Amino acid sequence: MAPPKLRLQIIALVVAVFVFSDNGETRKVNVAIPTRGMPVIAFSAALERGYYREEGLDVQLILMSAGLASRALIGGDVDFATVGGAGLPPILSGASLRFVFTSFNRPMFWLYARPEIRDVKNLKGKRVGVSNIGSGPDSLLREVLKRNGLEGGRDVVVLALGLAGNIHAGLVGGVVDAAMIPPPFNFMAEEAGFRELVSFIKQDFVEMQGAIVLREGLLQSDPALVESFLRGTLKGFRYARDNRSGTLPILASYLKIGKELAAKIYDAVRPAMTLDGTVTEELQKKALEHVLKRMGLRESPSLERIFNYALARRIRAELDAEGWRPGP
Repeated sequence: MAPPKLRLQIIALVVAVFVFSDNGETRKVNVAIPTRGMPVIAFSAALERGYYREEGLDVQLILMSAGLASRALIGGDVDFATVGGAGLPPILSGASLRFVFTSFNRPMFWLYARPEIRDVKNLKGKRVGVSNIGSGPDSLLREVLKRNGLEGGRDVVVLALGLAGNIHAGLVGGVVDAAMIPPPFNFMAEEAGFRELVSFIKQDFVEMQGAIVLREGLLQSDPALVESFLRGTLKGFRYARDNRSGTLPILASYLKIGKELAAKIYDAVRPAMTLDGTVTEELQKKALEHVLKRMGLRESPSLERIFNYALARRIRAELDAEGWRPGP
C-alpha cells in the first residue's frame, strides 16, 4: 500500500487528468488575425465547428493589424499569424518566417473614393488610407497607382490607419479621400455613396490571404503543434469552402452583420479561395512580384525559403484517405 503522501499525489494526479480531459485543453494557442471577416473564415469555422478542440487545441484568435501581427509573430508573442502580403516584407528582409497554408490567392480589397473622384488618376494630391505601410493593401495600392502614372508617397499621400474598421471610419469621416478596404466595408462604402475605383479581386494581382505564417524554428521545435493546428485549420477551410449555408451564420456572427450581407461577402470572395490551402510555384512568384518592386529588390530568397506546403499536402492526403468530409 502506498504511503499517505504518495497516495495524495496519485489522487491529485488523477484529478488533474480528469479535469484536463474534461476541459479538452491540451495546448493554448494564440493566433494573430488582421480581421474577423472572410479572409480568416477557415480559422473562424475551425473554431466554431470544434475542429481545433478535436486536435486538443484551445485556440485564441487575437485581432490586431497585419503589421503588428507580423511583429508579434517574430517576437514570439503569438504562435501563428494569419497575415498574407504583410508577411512577405519581413521574410524578404531576413526574418525566419514561413507560409505553410493559404486560404485565398487573390486580394480581397476594394479601392473606394469620394464620389467626385472618378478614376485612379484623380487621386493625385489626395490622401488614401491603408492598414499599414508595407502591408499587402499598401503594396497593391502603390502598384495600381504606378500603372496609372502616379507614385504613392509622392503624388498620393498614403496614410496607415490600422484595422479595417478604422480605415472605413477614416473614409466616411473625411480623414482620407479614398481607402483600401475589405468586406464588409466595401458594401458599406457603396451604400454610403462612395465610388468603387478598383476591385482588386477582379485584377491580375496575386495576393495571399488567410495564410498560416509561422516562425521557421517552430517547424523543428514543435512539429506536433504545427500539424495539429494545420489539420484543424484545413478542416475549417474545407467546411467554409464547401458549405455556404453553414458558413454564412459564422461569418455574420463574427462580423456582427445580417445574413444577407454575409451572403454578399461570401459570394464575392468565394472564387478567390484556393483549392486545398496550397499555392502553385507560378502563383508564389506572382505574389512576390509587386512586393519586390515595392521594396526595391531585384532578387528574392528561393521559394522554398518562403513557402512550405509539404505538411498541408500530407494532411490533405490523410483526410482524403480517411474519407473525411465536413458535416452539415
